Amino acid sequence: MSDITISERQAGDVTILDLSGKVTIGEGSVALRNAIRKLLGDGKNKIVLNLGNVGYIDSSGIGELVSSFTAVKKEGGTLKLLHLTQKIQDLLAITKLLTVFDTFDDEASALSSFD
Repeated sequence: MSDITISERQAGDVTILDLSGKVTIGEGSVALRNAIRKLLGDGKNKIVLNLGNVGYIDSSGIGELVSSFTAVKKEGGTLKLLHLTQKIQDLLAITKLLTVFDTFDDEASALSSFD
């Protein structure tokens, strides 16, 4: 049983990945990497990661967020984060990554920020 579930949905030309579970070293971060690479392979480069149901993320998960962000940027796209839990927000603040990512509390503003 995987630690993480990732489901994909479209909102116009933006792809939303709903993550639920744990993004940790091993399966969780690999699943995230694969999901992002697959989207980029399909030419989808406007991506929102919904982290509202992510109970736990470790340093390798944070690393994966950063490398996904970089991979998407390299393809001329944008990766944004939605519904950060307090824990994830604190982690990103400590690691000074909060300034790197565009983060949103509600989906509508995340989507409209792509225009």
